[in-house]
Amino acid sequence: MSDGVLDNQALGQSEAFLELQERISMAARTSRPVIFIGERGTGKELAAARLHMLSTRWSQPYVTLNCAALSPTLIESELFGHEAGAFTGALRQRKGRFEIADGGSLFLDEVANIPPTVQEKILRVVEYGQMERVGSSTPIIANVRLIAATHADLLAMARDGQFRQDLLDRLSFEVITLPPLRARKDDIPILAEHFARRMASEMGYEKAPELTGRARAMLLDYEWPGNVRELKNVIERMVYRCGGEPIDDIIFNPFESEWANHASNPVVPPEGGTTNITLTDEIAELELRRLREALEATHYNQRQAAECLGLTYHQFRGYYRKYQDKIKT
Repeated sequence: MSDGVLDNQALGQSEAFLELQERISMAARTSRPVIFIGERGTGKELAAARLHMLSTRWSQPYVTLNCAALSPTLIESELFGHEAGAFTGALRQRKGRFEIADGGSLFLDEVANIPPTVQEKILRVVEYGQMERVGSSTPIIANVRLIAATHADLLAMARDGQFRQDLLDRLSFEVITLPPLRARKDDIPILAEHFARRMASEMGYEKAPELTGRARAMLLDYEWPGNVRELKNVIERMVYRCGGEPIDDIIFNPFESEWANHASNPVVPPEGGTTNITLTDEIAELELRRLREALEATHYNQRQAAECLGLTYHQFRGYYRKYQDKIKT
């Protein structure tokens, strides 16, 4: 098992999460194939690893292959291995993932990307427990528990002839659909605090920054199209940016910028004349003036100045750093 798997143990207490864990525990009692279906970022890889660790094969190899990361011509060699001289570049014999996983489990991520010719060979392994390396006709015994995952609609692909129906029938002894994060609202605060603690430790903070009530409400109101993976990125980004201070604002889109939609064309007055003052310059002057007024009114207490302007402390600090030299003059 990789450190990444161990460092990302599943956390949650929602009904959907607990039901998922029960389904995985039940499926672990057999060595039959399992397919995990889920949106991106729902933790299909983690669920597959947990299934292996709970099974009787836990002490045997756990081998993975991301089928979307390989070209169709390479997948066959990666899965079944090859003999020396089987094709150009095959200088020596090489074991495939099935052979390496013998006695354990083989996780095929993005299984929908496997080409039909390779699907046929996988079906033979599932049905007869035998395979041949590319360039060989000698059968090799492969005692492997297959675990697959995808976000694709395999049933529709089978109807369209893009995925073998007979292979789908064999792989789908158990099909477990992972709930999206928006269906696990009770787990969001738990996961957020977990990711915040880990990032705070990485940043060298004595403790994780607090998530204010406003920040928690923003996390709960968001739809999380990227699921747990997106939540992890968002929380780690906020911990990184907060400087150890409480997190009161959540930036979901890191590409957002106060300059993104500002025009740089000259302002044209109604009478048709032109001016050399751009909209960007006018906005900058307004921002600087309001910052100075708020700081003077609060005797340069930045938190109080932020409240006067209706900003979070994090937002205020962004503006302050932007105009720091001019504010001091």
